[in-house]
Amino acid sequence: MTGELLSPGALLGLVRAALGRSVAVSEVERLRGGSKKGVFRLRLTDGASVVLYLWHESQNWWSAVAGDSAPDLFADASGLALFLPAHRQLAGLGVAVPELLLVDDSGTHLPADVALVEDIAGPALAELMATDTAAAGLVLEGLRLTLRRMHAASRPTFGRAGLPCGTALASFPSVVLDRALRHVDSAAVRAPRIAAAAERLKNELRKRAASVLPRAGYRLVHGELGPDHVRVDRDGRPVLIDIEGLMWADVEWEHAFLELRFGQHYAVLRASGLDEARLQLYRLALCISLVEGPLRLLETGFPDADRMRKIAECNLARALAAVT
Repeated sequence: MTGELLSPGALLGLVRAALGRSVAVSEVERLRGGSKKGVFRLRLTDGASVVLYLWHESQNWWSAVAGDSAPDLFADASGLALFLPAHRQLAGLGVAVPELLLVDDSGTHLPADVALVEDIAGPALAELMATDTAAAGLVLEGLRLTLRRMHAASRPTFGRAGLPCGTALASFPSVVLDRALRHVDSAAVRAPRIAAAAERLKNELRKRAASVLPRAGYRLVHGELGPDHVRVDRDGRPVLIDIEGLMWADVEWEHAFLELRFGQHYAVLRASGLDEARLQLYRLALCISLVEGPLRLLETGFPDADRMRKIAECNLARALAAVT
């Protein structure tokens, strides 16, 4: 199905409608990452390029995954209905996101929901961190300011940027705890070492959650911000991508993820005034999630299986270290 969707002929009308000029697609390149949507660079016959986001069942590896289907805050963080309000929210705050060239959920151009966006000229921040530490440092400083701007925004209730507010009967920490407990059960079916430690992990999660004190208000967070979700434009500015998971949540959720993904580079992004009890809960919950999710994806034939195995193994070790 992907070949039919992405043939040069099928893409011709989409590209011309977006750009308003007579141009065709000369090459389609699948970009790495993305387990819920297809991301493709379209090289055009006039030398330009754009990026296509394609939300279609054939591009969503989670659609065939059995497991965590509870309809909570984290369920199915994908789709045009989440991408558009997230894009508007971030752009409205002055946060750099790729320019939106065209969106279509009508099937006019392709039998799928699509967005055509600007192709950011520079590399991913992950690449700079590995090859040019000086340049990466400047981008990280820009990202620190971007996060400060996002995290300054607040509202009383948690929830996705494009969905109704969370219920007043629950709190973000309670949602994280419930999800983490489900993830322990799901991972235990797939990993004997998790099964052996399941009760200890659940007790540790409950213990950490019990230490979290009530707090009013939530902040705007990306939700899964790693260095591969930051592109660098011609001016060296950080540009956020994969934004469908944008949510109102505890800022510590963002920082627990940043710690995990940025490693030694996190020092630049560190913020003051964070609640250590929340960080402790979210660190463990994230580790368990990053065992459970990759293990489920491996059951689907996901093409980047080695990366998923490494993610699962690394986080399995972290989770077990918390209860030994």
